[in-house]
Amino acid sequence: MNNYTIAQLDDIEPVKCPCGFSRRAFVNDEGRVASMHLLDVKEPGRTHYHKKLTEIYLVIQGESHIELDGDLIPVKPMTAVLIKPGCRHRALGGCRIIVVPIPAFDPNDEWFD
Repeated sequence: MNNYTIAQLDDIEPVKCPCGFSRRAFVNDEGRVASMHLLDVKEPGRTHYHKKLTEIYLVIQGESHIELDGDLIPVKPMTAVLIKPGCRHRALGGCRIIVVPIPAFDPNDEWFD
């Protein structure tokens, strides 16, 4: 068994998520230390939060805004954002983001007010 896993993000089927469409890698890996998502945000997302997950966003394309606990933050390529558990957040559209959830993404840890 290898000590590594390879994922080709653009080959992964996108799934609908609160902020757009996400291609999720490493979500089923043993140990579930972290995962990585390619998130395409076309329209304003739905505000949500996580009780356990910390997320790191890295904007790789487009200029837009991310709403964090009600604050509207402008973002552009190479903007990195650390989103702690409990922070209500959403992306507002027109961008592509690499998301690193820590620990690995758990669909049961997505909460809405």
